[in-house]
Amino acid sequence: MNAHSHATGLQKWLGHLAMMLFAALIAGSFTLGALTAPHIGAAPITAARFLLGTAVMVLVVAMTVRDGLRWPRQAWRFLVLGGLMGVYFVAMFIALGMASPVSLGAIFTLNPFFSAIFGFLLLRQVPRPVVLGSLAIAASGALWIIFRGDLDAMLRFEIGRGELIYLAGVICHAAYAPLVRRFSKGEPVTVSTLWSVTATALLVSLYGWNGIRETDWSGLPAIVWFAIAYLGIVTTAFTLFLLQFASLRLPAAKVFAYGYLTPAFIIALEGIAGHGWAPPVVMTGALFIVLGLVVLALTPDG
Repeated sequence: MNAHSHATGLQKWLGHLAMMLFAALIAGSFTLGALTAPHIGAAPITAARFLLGTAVMVLVVAMTVRDGLRWPRQAWRFLVLGGLMGVYFVAMFIALGMASPVSLGAIFTLNPFFSAIFGFLLLRQVPRPVVLGSLAIAASGALWIIFRGDLDAMLRFEIGRGELIYLAGVICHAAYAPLVRRFSKGEPVTVSTLWSVTATALLVSLYGWNGIRETDWSGLPAIVWFAIAYLGIVTTAFTLFLLQFASLRLPAAKVFAYGYLTPAFIIALEGIAGHGWAPPVVMTGALFIVLGLVVLALTPDG
C-alpha cells in the first residue's frame, strides 16, 4: 500500500493547499529569474540560493527536531534527490536567459505528465482514466502557450533552445516527488528537506565552482541579492518543504497538478510588473491548463 493511502481527508486537503502555495511561490521565481539572468550566471545564483536555503533549514531543524542534525542513514539518497534538483534549477536559469517566463511556466505544467510516468515506474501508481484525461487537457494548454498558438509551428515542433533545456530540467524535477516517497525512511519532513537542500548546494557548487569564483559578488545589483534571498528562503527551503509534505500525502501526479497554475500566476505577475500582458491566444492556453488542474484535483485518489 502506498504511503498516501494512509493520509486522512484533512491531511490530503493540507497537501492540496501546500501545492497551491507552492505554485504561487514558484511563479514569482520565474519573473525574478528573468530580471537577474543578465547579471549573474545560472550556477552561481543557484549555489547561493541553496547555500542560504541550507542555512535556513539547519536553523529550522535545530530548533524543532531533537538530534535532527545527525548524519542521515543512506546519505546517497539525498545526493540523488539533490542532483535532480540541481539539474532542474540550473536548467531553469539558463533557459530564462533564452526564453520568456510565460513559455517556461507552460513547460513547468508538463510536470504532472512526467511525474505520473515516474510514479508508475517507481511506485507502481496507476492513474485513473480521468486523471490521464486531465493531464491531456492541461498538456494541450501548455503546448498552446509554448508554441504561442501557432499550429504550423506546433506541427513542425519549432521549439526554442531555452525551452528544450528547461524541458530536460522539468523531467528531472518530476522524478523528485516519487523518489521522495521511494527513499523515505520515516524522517521528519524538515530533516529530509534539509539534507536534500544541502546535497543540492554541494553538487551545484562543485559543478559551477569556476563561475562562482569569477563572479563579482560585491558588484551585483540589489535585485540579484533580493532574488537570492527570495529564492533561497522561499522557493528553495520552503517550497521543497511543501513538495515533500505533499508528496507524503498525495499521489505523484496530483502533487504536480498544482504546477498547472504556474503560467496563470506568471501571466499575472508579468503584467503587474509592467512587462506586458499575455495576448488572448496565450490566455486561452492558460484556461485549458487551469481546467486540467480542476479536474485532477477533484478526482478521488486511486
